Amino acid sequence: MLLFTPGPTPVPEAVRMAMSTPTLHHRTPEFEEIFAEARKGLLKLLKMPEAVMLASSGTGAMEACVLNLCHKKALTVNAGKFGERFGKIVLSCGLELRELKYAWNTPASVEEVLDAVREDEDIDAVCIQIAESAGGLRHPVEEIAAELKKIRPQISVIADGITAVGVEALDTENIDALIAGSQKALMLPPGLAMIGLSEAAVEKIGTGRGYYFNLAGEISKQRKNTTAYTAATTLIIGLNAIFTLIEKRGGMERIYKETAARARANTAALEAIGFECYPQTPALCMSAVYDEEADTIRDILKKRYGVNIAGGQDHLKGKLFRINQMGIIEPYEAAWVMDAIESALSDMGRREYGGIAGRVFNRVYFEEMQR
Repeated sequence: MLLFTPGPTPVPEAVRMAMSTPTLHHRTPEFEEIFAEARKGLLKLLKMPEAVMLASSGTGAMEACVLNLCHKKALTVNAGKFGERFGKIVLSCGLELRELKYAWNTPASVEEVLDAVREDEDIDAVCIQIAESAGGLRHPVEEIAAELKKIRPQISVIADGITAVGVEALDTENIDALIAGSQKALMLPPGLAMIGLSEAAVEKIGTGRGYYFNLAGEISKQRKNTTAYTAATTLIIGLNAIFTLIEKRGGMERIYKETAARARANTAALEAIGFECYPQTPALCMSAVYDEEADTIRDILKKRYGVNIAGGQDHLKGKLFRINQMGIIEPYEAAWVMDAIESALSDMGRREYGGIAGRVFNRVYFEEMQR
């Protein structure tokens, strides 16, 4: 079965093998050495002055950032399940909330975010997804962050990059917290969350808030190559293994180029067989397609062609399918997925099979890679 859901993504064999070695105790010099290597790789990936790893899902990192970087009121952008989640986290932390809501295919307006902040001096943090994976949407986060810092330099910009880190080169100059998760572009099992932090964020965190998600404690410990609480030892070993694979592949620039080429090729192939991408500004992490028979297509793909893709949620349940584009993916596997989708349409009697999707994918992908 080809796993092409936008998280969890497949775990490469070399990474699985690395994680299958005998378990290490986390309070040992041997693990500290492993942790130091992972921390160095993470800082290089995130391109931020500080970073921490948490033994949690990405939602834990979202809560940690809200808890430690919002002291009074947060502005959240809700254009999907994960933007909605930011709002729920803010309220659960006992903080005030201002929410901007958008359709799941509509990116946040820079001016509307700025207007909301101008109108309310109590807002000291803005929480937004870079890629809202509920609908495959890309928000203009870098532009929003840059403009926010012009009007209120002290505001904290918390960016959920769980389906963006490792997918594309991100401008983090005006971002204070950048969240990543193990089960996306880094192709690890779920359970390890990562946060890149600006110098201003570290200063604002101070002594930290909360207990388990107190980022001050983690910063202090992780600078010494250990953790405040039990480390996700196996996943951190796996993180080093994936960093090694990335370097063997040609580094992150090569990964970014492959991902962008794959995204363009998927879009071209899907359009060639009659589909339209759902979001107004598609993220590179996935192809999201609206179709009234989305669940039938997904069922045929899984049962007949060995391809597992994701569906929609809430009002898009049964009407959206989402195809992963994150991580290290061989072109022949991605081409097979496009070919299988065309085959499924033929099985449903919607169009005659002509091998169009696979041909278009290969042509566009290799043209892009040669640029």
